[in-house]
Amino acid sequence: MAQVLVLGSANADLVVSVPRRPAGGETVLGSDTVVLPGGKGANTAVAAARAGGRVALLGAVGDDGNGALLRRSLEGAGVDAALVAVSRRPTGAAYIAVTPDGENSIVVAPGANADVVAEAPWGRFAVLVCSLEVPVPVVEEAVRAASAAGVRVVLNLSPVVGVAPDVLAALDPLVVNEHEAAELAPSFEGLLELGPRAVVVTLGARGAAVVTRSGVLEAPAPEVDVVDTTGAGDAFAGALAVRLAEGRELVDAVRFAVRVAAFSVTRAGAQPSYPTLAELGGP
Repeated sequence: MAQVLVLGSANADLVVSVPRRPAGGETVLGSDTVVLPGGKGANTAVAAARAGGRVALLGAVGDDGNGALLRRSLEGAGVDAALVAVSRRPTGAAYIAVTPDGENSIVVAPGANADVVAEAPWGRFAVLVCSLEVPVPVVEEAVRAASAAGVRVVLNLSPVVGVAPDVLAALDPLVVNEHEAAELAPSFEGLLELGPRAVVVTLGARGAAVVTRSGVLEAPAPEVDVVDTTGAGDAFAGALAVRLAEGRELVDAVRFAVRVAAFSVTRAGAQPSYPTLAELGGP
């Protein structure tokens, strides 16, 4: 079975449905708040586990109710939470406003995620997948340690921040969405000049593009009825990591990840929306 280590955040998602996003200085009345397990790291780990992976999360939560909520969700999905530390800071929180078209706006309070450390038995894992709601120096240290141990490294560079050149050179692949890609380079091919061995650009409802020295290949997404896009990128990253850990080619792994992400937007929330292999209709 695949062996995936996810380094990233674990947050409580505080979700409110709103008729539209408020303008500056404006108040918009929304629905009751729903509290769900989230965070880019925890989301990615749960998505990977439901996609058939053997997965562990390297992260941190507070000694509070939201931390307990996250541990229950992780363990319920089959994620190994032994590397999730308990911090004196409160569990991270994401404040999410969802509009009727399923799009969302998010504000993140990092909390315990600021205390994540890059310490893990790197040699146990085939793939390390990282995201950036935890301190960048921690991510950089983890990428270097994992790469030195022969682990394939995937980084979801979201949000876009400066990363050391040797860290970028260790990535196979770098994962960004099309807006992040535009911040980094004038073209998809230009992303390779940053140093990664390959790049995957997620394109929302259009699927994803695989960028290598051989060119750009798009993997289209199936048409679905969108309910909530929260956590779709994390679902993609988790599913991608599982297939790569199984030894699949990058293009095949991306096609599978596109299917998982498309399914996830048909249900509300992040972690509760992620499909099992059975729900996908098989591998």
